[in-house]
Amino acid sequence: MKILLAIDGSNHSKAVVNELVHRSWPADTEVRILSVAHPSPYFLDPFLIGAATHFDSLKEEHDRAENTVTATSEEIARRAPDLKVTTQVLHGSPKDLIAKEAGRWGSDLILMGSRGHGPVGRLFLGTVTQAVITHAPCAVEIVCTGAPAAA
Repeated sequence: MKILLAIDGSNHSKAVVNELVHRSWPADTEVRILSVAHPSPYFLDPFLIGAATHFDSLKEEHDRAENTVTATSEEIARRAPDLKVTTQVLHGSPKDLIAKEAGRWGSDLILMGSRGHGPVGRLFLGTVTQAVITHAPCAVEIVCTGAPAAA
């Protein structure tokens, strides 16, 4: 079984990791830990004032993602040593890249977290979770960490 574990370092991601390590998985299960570095958008300006800020943002996001996947890999190795774990950091939009990587890698399952905004919140938020569910080439399991909003 191939599990794509999409994380961002938030409390929602920690809940997903907790869920992953407390389950029994088939002996040949592979887990790819994916974090997407998504910097703030860059807007061209005639004096290139924003360019330095954009490149700083790129580096900060890459470092955050790299640290997140490394720490998560170490935690899974400690708590669920039978799982084969690899890590990956991609750059771009998580809404697009999580489902695309699941297809490219041949994932059987995408495992990710969500705050549990409920149907009204999803209507206005356009969450990464909703985009992944809509475009995933495989099963998607969402671990909700909050109570859904009243609909």
